[in-house]
Parts: sequence; structure tokens; C-alpha cells
Amino acid sequence: MGRPRQFDEISVLEAACGAFWARGYEATSTRDLVKATGLTQPSLYNAFGDKRGLFLRALDYYLDTTLRDRIARAEGSYTPGAAITAFFAETVQRALDDDAQRGCLMVNSALEAAPGDSELKAAITAELTQIRDFFLRCVEGGKNSGEITTQIAATDVAQHLLAVLLGLRVLARVHPDRDWQVRAVTPALIQLGLLPVAGE
Repeated sequence: MGRPRQFDEISVLEAACGAFWARGYEATSTRDLVKATGLTQPSLYNAFGDKRGLFLRALDYYLDTTLRDRIARAEGSYTPGAAITAFFAETVQRALDDDAQRGCLMVNSALEAAPGDSELKAAITAELTQIRDFFLRCVEGGKNSGEITTQIAATDVAQHLLAVLLGLRVLARVHPDRDWQVRAVTPALIQLGLLPVAGE
């Protein structure tokens, strides 16, 4: 029987997530991870396999506690149309609250992924699909209830909202300005007959 782990896995994933988020996957060294987590290199690799294994676990933890949580809260708290607006409002606010201008770890990872990195591409594509499907459920529900007024196919609207979201998260890295963020998302909401995200 193996010895039980002598660390809090959640704390380690949070620390590793912070390191990768601040520096990116390639620029984060094993030494950086050892310093951030407080574990030795052998302990990290015994628990997570290697740097790539730790990164994928940290990315999954990040997504579970950010995007997935926000989707669940939006769908559980609002009507379909209002859920879309609330989701974007929180996205804008997160950008403004992030003094380090880190953007989104998932989007950063997508931009950094090497052409042949099929494992990372598959993981990110699966998550993007979940986000698109959230938008699709909201658009279909809103159209059925009359809350959303558009003749554009729900699948096309969902794909467009996903593209707007990705654009917002890139803007958050370089110019996290409320006016830029709000103006970027407002046309997408207005074309659906929804209230825009509030400005200043």
C-alpha cells in the first residue's frame, strides 16, 4: 500500500494554477512550480506525473471554479436571456477586478498551444463546446419564451456569443477598460432584444 499524500491537493492546484496563469505554460519552470506549491519536484511528479499533467489538472480546477461555476449560477438564478447578460456582466467585472491583467487561463492557453499539441487543443475545445452549449440552451429557451427576439438561428447566435466572449478575454489582457468591454458585448445583446451590460 502506498503512503498517503502529505499535502492538500486543492491548495497545490490553486498554487500551480496561479503560477501557470501568471507566466503561461511554457515560461513556468519546474522551479517556479516547486516554489509556488511548496512541494519538492519528486512529490509533484509522483502526484501529477509531470509538468503537463499538473498543468492539465490545474486548468481543469480553474475551469471548475470559474467558468463552470458561473454557468451553473447563471442558469440557476436567471431566465435564459438574463442569464446571458449576467454571464457577460460578470466576465466584464472579472476583467476590471484583475489588477494583474491575466485574462483567462483557458484563452491564454489556447493562444499559447503549439500546432501539434493535440491533447491541450482537445481539452480546450471540449470546454469551449460547453460554453457554446450554455449559450445555445439560453438562446433556445429565450426564443421559446419570447424573451429573446431574433430570427438568427440559435446555433449561429451561440457561436457568435462564444466569439464575443473570447474577444473580451483577450481585451482583458491588454486593455481592461470598462467602456471597451461594454461596447464590445452590447451589440450582441441588443440584437437578441436583451438589456446591455451596465456601463459606469
